[in-house]
Amino acid sequence: MDNAAPIVSSALSTLQTGPIACALARDVVQASGLDTVKFLQGQLSQDVDGLTLGASTLTFLLAPQGKVEAWMRVTRTAQDTMLLDVDAGYGEAVIARLQRFKLRTRCELELLEPWSAIALRGTGTKSLAQDEVLAATNGTIATDAHWPVVAGFDVLGSDLTLDGLLALGVDLVSKETFETLRICCGVPAMGTELDERTIPAEAGAIIVDRSVSFTKGCYTGQELVARVDSRGNNVPQRLVGLLTSTREHLAVGMVLRLAGQTAGDIGRVTSSAASDELASTVALGYLRRAVEVPAEVIAVDVSEGGDPSTVSCTAFALPLLANPATAQQN
Repeated sequence: MDNAAPIVSSALSTLQTGPIACALARDVVQASGLDTVKFLQGQLSQDVDGLTLGASTLTFLLAPQGKVEAWMRVTRTAQDTMLLDVDAGYGEAVIARLQRFKLRTRCELELLEPWSAIALRGTGTKSLAQDEVLAATNGTIATDAHWPVVAGFDVLGSDLTLDGLLALGVDLVSKETFETLRICCGVPAMGTELDERTIPAEAGAIIVDRSVSFTKGCYTGQELVARVDSRGNNVPQRLVGLLTSTREHLAVGMVLRLAGQTAGDIGRVTSSAASDELASTVALGYLRRAVEVPAEVIAVDVSEGGDPSTVSCTAFALPLLANPATAQQN
């Protein structure tokens, strides 16, 4: 039995092929000054010194102990200017963390307000001219999404509009639909899958591969990342996908137990979505390393008094969504 569960419904295949778009809240921090690149090179997990103008990459911003302070994207917009965009509500934390290590450094950090994002996804985005999309959305920059499985890019700016995308053949989707796609692709979010307790490798090899350079040299928090990698990424827990057979709700915070067991927590639910695109609920959650996937588990709501409610589901390796080539074959 394969350890992944490709979801190849016609609705999700449409989301994969796109192009689709959704407005998202996003914090954008501008870092500028003569020492910006050198400073960020020593603070971020990715090799930002090698970014050409207009290029971007995903990166972790870590605590000295190697735990996650932020997971974000960095885009080089000028020789000495970088944009750091992160999930909404974390921009100030990014600035505060960087300021603690910015001693006698010519790098100014500014939270750009009221910037936000429009996410475009699907293989159909490859046929879109980014300058036309920027004009249609009143965007300032377009930057690669760097998602697993699904192609796409994001538009960032201070006064974005979705209306002009309709003329370009882009379908607009709800935040709930976009959340379904995020979960199926195995993309973690700050505050749910990632926080100050998380080790980067727990988010999965796909995310680490896109967010960490193992050849760039030293950066804050590198020691733990390198040690875990040298030991085969054997972290205490790992991010998995969860799939129910019905539309039963999986609440964030539900604990996971092996099917048939009434005790012995083996993980927890971190994100959940049940949309019109699926006849089931999909979720992300952390599972103990010792549990091999696929695994039949139950999600238990332990927050209520009396008998706890339970939902049966299956835990799979990520991503839940099949590769486009696989989807076409099916």
